[in-house]
Amino acid sequence: MARSIAAAYDEVFFHIAATMTPDALLDHLDQGRLWPAPSGLSLQDAYAQALAVRQLRIGRGEQPRGYKVGFTNRTIWPRYNVFAPIWGCVWDSTLTLCEDEGSVSLAHTCQPRLEPEVVFGLKASPAPDATLDDLFAAIDWVAPGFEVVQSHLPDWKFVPADTVADGGLHARLLVGRRTPVRDVASSAAALDERLAQARVSLLRNGEAVEQGEGSNVLDGPLRALLHFTQTLRACPGAPDLQAGDVVTTGTWTDAWPVVPGEHWEARFSSPLPSLSVTFAS
Repeated sequence: MARSIAAAYDEVFFHIAATMTPDALLDHLDQGRLWPAPSGLSLQDAYAQALAVRQLRIGRGEQPRGYKVGFTNRTIWPRYNVFAPIWGCVWDSTLTLCEDEGSVSLAHTCQPRLEPEVVFGLKASPAPDATLDDLFAAIDWVAPGFEVVQSHLPDWKFVPADTVADGGLHARLLVGRRTPVRDVASSAAALDERLAQARVSLLRNGEAVEQGEGSNVLDGPLRALLHFTQTLRACPGAPDLQAGDVVTTGTWTDAWPVVPGEHWEARFSSPLPSLSVTFAS
């Protein structure tokens, strides 16, 4: 009897995984519709599906602009039942650059939430087996960012493979004022320390909702970037980091639900400027 039940579960999950093809994943992404069920994929297969969706997006004219790294904030792992970082792609269609304030549309997003983060812009591909010093040499600029994340499973209930197949939960990325990295710090050690010690206050319509700090993300954004560089290069078929790529390194607070009409502000401490966003429908 136990073997029969197990076989039935295997058949159900095989059917679910078979229906969540790259084309189906992209259609749900485009329409902002919930998935009918969890993906049923393994983590390895989820990355393969995500890379297949990447090729579909390139094929229709979208251009990759870099990567998002998610679940680097250990303080929120138990809330989402995800206990290791994941990553996804950032696109020309999802990326907006601004100075200190921007506007972002939530059209066709699914259960959107907001995350204050640090974003790096690269001027070169990091060296093989990169160290923090190598990363520092490859970074062009540092900026505050707001990533809008989304989940195509109800109530943000998922397993890690679902988040990967769901594009790393990426929906939008607003990047604020970009500061040359050498104006922030003179060395990798100094940059690592300054960003790890920085803090952020997150406000919605002028009211404070949460505070966070750079050390929440794998002990600091530069270390989160290093972890991601190693993880990306270990993923079969994943394109390496290139000059011009942006990488957003994970939220300093919890991810907060957002709706059109709201105004949010992230007040970062030195060395980062603040960033504000207004959401449109």
